[in-house]
Amino acid sequence: MHEPEPPTPGRPQLSDWQLSRLDYARRDLESIRSQDLEEVPPSGLVLMVATLTRRLEDSLAIHTEVCGPLPHGPAGPVEQHP
Repeated sequence: MHEPEPPTPGRPQLSDWQLSRLDYARRDLESIRSQDLEEVPPSGLVLMVATLTRRLEDSLAIHTEVCGPLPHGPAGPVEQHP
């Protein structure tokens, strides 16, 4: 887990739950990066993409929790998936 950092003026403080969620995303990304993708079967690649998609969505949710909603880009608002 992360060591608590001293507060930085103007920077929002993340909760332990938010830090844990970001840590899980970071660990999943490191794990997938360390694999030889040529050796992974297609079903494994699908699971990797699904995992990274969930982690990205969660990271963006944390951003929204801390900073408010993201402005709509050229593609419009981000869709919510179950």
